[in-house]
Amino acid sequence: MNLLESLQMAGKTLISNKLRSTLTMLGIIIGNASVIAMIGVGEGGQKFVTKQLQSLGTNVLFVLPGNQETQRISRDAPKTLVLADVEAIATQVPTIGAVTAELNSRQLVTYQNRNTNVNIIATTSSFLVVRDFDTAKGRFFSDIDLKRNNQVTVLGADLAERLFGNVNPVGKQLRIKNFSFQVVGVLEEKGSTLGINYDEVALVPITTAANRIVGRTSPYGIELTYLTAAVKDEDQVDAAVFQITNLLRLRHKITGEDDFTIRTQKDALQTVGQITGALTFMLAAIAAISLIVGGIGIMNIMLVSVTERTQEIGLRKAIGATQQDILLQFIIEAVILSAAGGLIGTALGVGGIVLVASLTPLEAGISASAIAIAVSVSGGIGLFFGVFPARRAAKLDPIVALRSA
Repeated sequence: MNLLESLQMAGKTLISNKLRSTLTMLGIIIGNASVIAMIGVGEGGQKFVTKQLQSLGTNVLFVLPGNQETQRISRDAPKTLVLADVEAIATQVPTIGAVTAELNSRQLVTYQNRNTNVNIIATTSSFLVVRDFDTAKGRFFSDIDLKRNNQVTVLGADLAERLFGNVNPVGKQLRIKNFSFQVVGVLEEKGSTLGINYDEVALVPITTAANRIVGRTSPYGIELTYLTAAVKDEDQVDAAVFQITNLLRLRHKITGEDDFTIRTQKDALQTVGQITGALTFMLAAIAAISLIVGGIGIMNIMLVSVTERTQEIGLRKAIGATQQDILLQFIIEAVILSAAGGLIGTALGVGGIVLVASLTPLEAGISASAIAIAVSVSGGIGLFFGVFPARRAAKLDPIVALRSA
């Protein structure tokens, strides 16, 4: 019997037992759909986070207070960076185009009878340049606002709409921690970046925040949550890190371990890639268990099929079918079940990824390699788990088979 005849006979056998064939494929369908969907969701999450980081620019450096050890063991961030460090970097580091500071706190913001607790970002006039933001209405605060400790604020788009509705907030007065601030601008919609939703924040001059809102807690000047620097040229990132490190070590009179940490976009992207890659692998591994269960289901059904078709096997061997013919027949049936289940599962998995992408901020991460691997694995599982029942069928003695029928 040639391969084509074996395929035709296998197809007719499976079609004649539609319900059993469908239930047998179900495990493979679920397994394939789960693996592809989990890998797709993991890749979509990685793309989303990577896009968020890249939106900051590939030439941005973050300088955080404290070294990695103190950040790990201390619940409260150490107070080792001050506003004077920002001014020194701006004037003494030639590879830096612009630098800004951030001092974050949560405060109650009130306008008439509306109030909300939001993140207050105290920063400098170069914030827009470094973070690649822009104002949709009004202006951003200037160096004069910082020098005069002016009580002005720029609102995120969503916060402005929540407090003022359809009214233009520019020129209006609101209260932050019982101090009156004039709204001078509204940021363009930006979304969430590094865990901070900039559409839900109020930005104020850092000098005003230090004198009116959070107070001064460092003897060396206005303390910072962190500072951000934009390198002039992407190729000069390593040089900028070296120069900032040397400058801050001199300013802080450090002879041992640094009291600050510099993180680049490359570091952040690498860390995100490692974390999301590990999560994607874990999700795919968990989902792959169902593929094994599906393979066991195929073996179980094929064993039942061998028992049910004992007379057929005996008759075929009696009229000249060899062991290889019987073996090939049952292996083909197992592979067809697993491959068909793999294709249906692939379609469901891709559909699930598209659905998740349409309902969440995650991008559709449909990996051709993941699809190819999942379908190949499902076919291989069918082959692996189909061999034992096929060998059992092939070894049946035709006389015994005909007598037991």
